[in-house]
Parts: sequence; structure tokens; C-alpha cells
Amino acid sequence: MTRFIRLWLAIGWAGVLLLPWYAIDPSFWDPRWLAKYPVGGAAPLLLQGRWFLWPAALALLAATPAAFLGPDDRRRPTLLLSMGIAGLALMAAEGFLIDHRGWTVGALDALFGQGPKQAGMGYGALALALSFLMLLCLGLAGRGVCRGDAFTVGGIGLVIALVGVFVFWPIATILLSAVRDNAGNLAPGVFFEKFLDKSTWGLDCLYSQLRCGVAWNTLFLAVVVGAGSTLLGLAFALIATRTAFRFKGLLKVMSVLPIITPPFVIGLAIILLFGRSGAITALLYEGFGIPRSRWIYGLQGVALAQLLAFTPIAFLVLIGVVQGIAPSLEEASQTLRARGWKTFNTVTLPLMRPGIANAFLLGFVESMADFGNPLVLAGNYEVLATKIFFAVVGAAHDQGRAAVLAIILLGFTLAAFYAQHMWLGKKSYTTVTGKGDAGLPVPLPRGLRWLCYGVAIPWAVLTALMYVTIVLASFMVAVGRDYTLTFQHYLTGFSVEWGQFGLHFSGSAWNSFWTTLQISAVSAPLTAVIGLLTAYLLARQKFTGQRAFEFGTMLSFAIPGTVIGVSYILAFNVPPVELTGTGVILVICFIFRNMPVGVRAGIATLSQIDKSLDEASTTLGARSFTTVRRVVLPLLRPAMVSALVYSFVRAMTAVSAIIFLVSAQYNMATAYIVGRVEAGEYGLAIAYSTVLIVVMLAAILFIQLLVGERRLGRRQPQAALAMQAGG
Repeated sequence: MTRFIRLWLAIGWAGVLLLPWYAIDPSFWDPRWLAKYPVGGAAPLLLQGRWFLWPAALALLAATPAAFLGPDDRRRPTLLLSMGIAGLALMAAEGFLIDHRGWTVGALDALFGQGPKQAGMGYGALALALSFLMLLCLGLAGRGVCRGDAFTVGGIGLVIALVGVFVFWPIATILLSAVRDNAGNLAPGVFFEKFLDKSTWGLDCLYSQLRCGVAWNTLFLAVVVGAGSTLLGLAFALIATRTAFRFKGLLKVMSVLPIITPPFVIGLAIILLFGRSGAITALLYEGFGIPRSRWIYGLQGVALAQLLAFTPIAFLVLIGVVQGIAPSLEEASQTLRARGWKTFNTVTLPLMRPGIANAFLLGFVESMADFGNPLVLAGNYEVLATKIFFAVVGAAHDQGRAAVLAIILLGFTLAAFYAQHMWLGKKSYTTVTGKGDAGLPVPLPRGLRWLCYGVAIPWAVLTALMYVTIVLASFMVAVGRDYTLTFQHYLTGFSVEWGQFGLHFSGSAWNSFWTTLQISAVSAPLTAVIGLLTAYLLARQKFTGQRAFEFGTMLSFAIPGTVIGVSYILAFNVPPVELTGTGVILVICFIFRNMPVGVRAGIATLSQIDKSLDEASTTLGARSFTTVRRVVLPLLRPAMVSALVYSFVRAMTAVSAIIFLVSAQYNMATAYIVGRVEAGEYGLAIAYSTVLIVVMLAAILFIQLLVGERRLGRRQPQAALAMQAGG
């Protein structure tokens, strides 16, 4: 622990003595700021000459003697704990009490007069804050928290700090407006008036049809999509892992394709196929006399689009869970003369409960937070996400109403989280232990196998048909009017010319394309690391407030992207943390927006891995970090692939969260596509989306090759699957 204390003290002193204290322009990674160093905003804390910065530096100075105290000295953890708390408190007070205009509290302005001004904190402040946080965690470990494991306490402290700063703080900023009137004054009565509004909770009869309020509409849609995506994902997972289906690889591709599709494209493809003038609608009318209609607009269309979009999430979660079931347990059931259906119902299916519960929760939450599909297909079927969007950017701007609707979304998510916890209970689902398992997967019952085929194959065909439509539409002059084939859309977006200075990327889409690729490549591994670390802490450690901590990691996933975007602007547009207009805010938004998928996939996989593997490593003298790196991480490869793939493609395709955060310098592909859709340039939008799909397919294959597959020391199931195919 002494080494860690000295390391974090050194990082803190680097923040005080070397790194720029305030955010600088140009960015830290642009070397031009070195021309100003070490004066002005580029100066470190020591050279700033500002009295209100010194208390934090003095707290670090007071903590420094801990590096020279012996490991058995009881003063060391007390010193680290007290100075860590004091340092963080002093930095928070200094940051929140003084901004770019002076004092932020009117009483201080009246007491001391016009106060000092400061910009947002920079890398120096970040290094010092991180140092104080880790010193605090080392102090807690020294006092025996989590059995004195510094890695575990540090991981918990880091995740809590990150979630607190980048999830709770922005959301609290916007939700506070729920109890304020339009003038910014506290008005709790306004909250109850908006919360109990008839348009939110009403149940009215209109033309003999039940018309529900927007909250009930959203809840019903989320339950349908959560259940449907889980069943479809399970069918794909069973076919991929428990059958000898000849086109298994193609089926996997068809199941994953929708997740890599940019926003609006699935909705547009559904309209092109099933709309009033769609291809299938025209075929049914001309061939069978079925009248044209607008049936695709409303609940049916949104549910279909969301099922196409969110089934891959369930599949990515469930395939690792199905792979992790020990075949010996199923063989034991058959040894006791249980038939195929009995074995599946009493052994296989119960062991899949963690994956099923997590897949349903993710589908439920994704449906509630979805913005793009309802915007295109909902028609008169209102949902909370679009209502929030129009409350923020519509003509009747009402930020308070948006906040109230966001609170309702949070309530639904909390209820789903609690229901999932109650359904799983305290049962054990461990199937991966330290013992060898030479069993072969039990063939699926014939009826179940054909049921999976009957569900998954038509769905894969529909998915393939949609993507053929998307590709063809990208080569048409004007979708729906002129079907002449052309390359003009691709040339407009991605033309390349040879000029005096070599290749020149002259297409209008190149700038947003390279920016999107860079932001996604940076955010994906960070998302996976934080998500899997959080999953490990939740599944392997016990600490006070664990359930609240777990719900906090799901919070950003439950809030619609539009609310996330607006809350980030409100929280990070002024000191102490100024990020608006930078690439960093996009990376952070993607990390904490997509992290829950890594968390849920990691928890589902870890629930199958026996804790005795961790304990055996610890018994042999390995530290927690070594155990995670050499024992747990190799077994987490399915969850790692899920986290990397999902975080990368969602960063490439996200729209609602970043539509408010993009800037001229950091414009994202989806923002460009939305702009083209709004301008009526559907061909260019679909062509750009097609390019993104190809790029993301290549990235997924690269991630799978890079991470590899989990090896559990089991025999290959080819013989059993061959028997199954023959049966």
C-alpha cells in the first residue's frame, strides 16, 4: 500500500506543480498551448497566485507524511482518510462558489463585494482531485473496508465518483427544474399539477377505442418490446449455440445487423416496405386486393422497429449465458430419465434466468428511452421520449414538464429493476467452476428446435429484406419517386479528389465520418472497462448501499437521450467543469450512456462463474487486480465482446443524446444524417447510413478477433449437434 500512497501523492503534486490548472484553448493535446506555459490559464496551481486555490494544495501537503509512516502505524489511514475528504471538499467548494462571473452565492457577493472569476478546471485540477479520491480510498482500505483490499475500495470509489459527476449531477441539474416555475422560482405545486396531468395518466374512450395517457402508452410498449426482444434473442441464442443449423453464421449476422443501423433508417425502411406506397403494400394490393392503409403508423410500427433494433441486445446478453450452462447438469437430468422438455424446463431454462432477466430489463429500458423510432412511426401514439423532446425544443418550451416526464420514466425503470431483483431472488446460478466439465450440450427438444427455427428464420429474412431495401434505396435518385439507379449520393458524401497536395477528401460527409470514428474508438474501450469493473464489483463484492449503487449505474440508460443532452449542457457549460463544444463531452456522454449494457452482460456472466475461482487465486497469494486480470477477465470474454460491440456501434449511431452536444468542430455522423433527413435528402442520408453499416460490421469482426472466445475446457459439441440435426 505504501507504493500506491506514494504514486497517488506524486500524481497530486504533478497537478499542483506541473499541469495547467484551468481548461486551456487550444486543447491539452494540441501542443500550441505550450507557447503560453506557464503563465495565465496555462499555469499550474503553484503559479496561479490565487489565494482560494491554496487550501487544496495545503491539504495535499498535510497528507504527504503518510508516505513515510509505517504500514502498522494507525495514524496513516486516519491521515489519508481525513485529508482525502478535506481535499475533495475544498476543491468542490472552490469550484462551485466561484465561476466565470464571480461569486455564485448572493450572500457572498454582499459580504465580500465582487469576487474573483475563474474558468473551468483543467488537467491539473483533475489530477489533484483523482489523487484525493484515491488517498481517501486507501485510507478506507487501511481501516479494513472490503477486507482491506485497496483495489476493490479504489474501484468502488472511482465508479461512484464518475457516476456521481457524470450521471447524478447533470440529471439532478435538469430535474430540479421540475419543482420550479418558468421564472426559475421554487414551486412544488407546479410539479404536482404537471405530474397528475390527464394527458399523462388519462384513460379516455374515443371512437370505441381505449386511448391511454402517454405514461401508459410508454409502459405498455416497453413491456411488449422487452418480452418480445427477449424471446427473439433467446431463439437466436439457442440456434447459435445448441443446434447444427447450417447457416448459423449468417443467422448471427442477421440478428446483429439492426444494432449497427443509424437512427431513422429502420423506420424509413419499414415505411418503404409497409407504408401506404411501400413495396410489400403495393404487392399485396395488386396481387391479393388487400387495400392500402396506414397501419404501420402507431403502436404496431414502433413496436416492430424497436424489436428489430433491440433484439440484438438481448441476443448479445443471452448467447454468453447459454454458452456458460454446464452440460453435465443436463446430462445428469437425462441420466435420471428426464426427457428433453423436462430437462429444458427444469435445468436449462432456470439456469438462464439471470440472462433472461437482464435481457428483458435492457429491452424494457431501451424501449422507454427510444426517441428515433417513435419520432418516425408513432403517429398519434404518444410516448414519453418524444413528449420530452418537444417539451424541450418545441414552440411551447417547458423544461419543467420535460423534467416531470423524465421522473416518470425513472419511476418505471426503478419498478422494473425491483421486479427483476425479486424474480431472480437469492438463488445460485453458478455453472462455471474450477472443476473440469467434459459434458456435451444436450440437444434441444425437437419441438423447441423447430419453434426457434420458426421464430428466428422469418425474423432474419425480414431483417435481410429491410437491409436489401436500404442498400437499393441508397442507389436511387429519389426514394418513392424516381427509382433510377445512381452513384450520386455516395459521390456527394464521400468523393475523393487528387489535388496539388495529394488526396483531398472533398465529400460533405468526410468531416463528420472521421470525427465519429475517432470518438467511437476512444469511448468503446473506456465504456467496456468501466462497465465490466462495475459488474465485477456488484457481482463479487458486498458493501453498504450496493443496490442503490447498481441502480445509479442504470440511471443514464433510463433517461431519454434528449434529456441527457440538455442536462449535460446545463451542467457542463459553466465552471467548475466546462466541456460543452469539446470532443470530451461526447466521449463522456457515450461512456455513461452505454455503460449499463456492459454492466448487465458482466453481471449475467459473472453469476455463472463460481467465486471459488477468485478465492483459489487469492489463496495462492494473488492480489485482487491479478485475480481479475488472469482469472476473471478471460472468463468474461462474451460480456467483453458485448460491451465493446454495443458501445462502439451505439457511439456511431446515437442521435438523441448528442444532437445538442455536437459543434462545428465535432460534428457526428448521426447529426449529419438527421440534417439530411430534415432537408429531404433521403438518398444521401441512406447512403451515409449504408457506409456506416459496412464500417461497423468490419469493426465488430475486428473486436471478435481481438478479444477471442472464452474457453471452458469442454469437449466440442459437434457430435451431439450432428445427432440433433439428424433427429
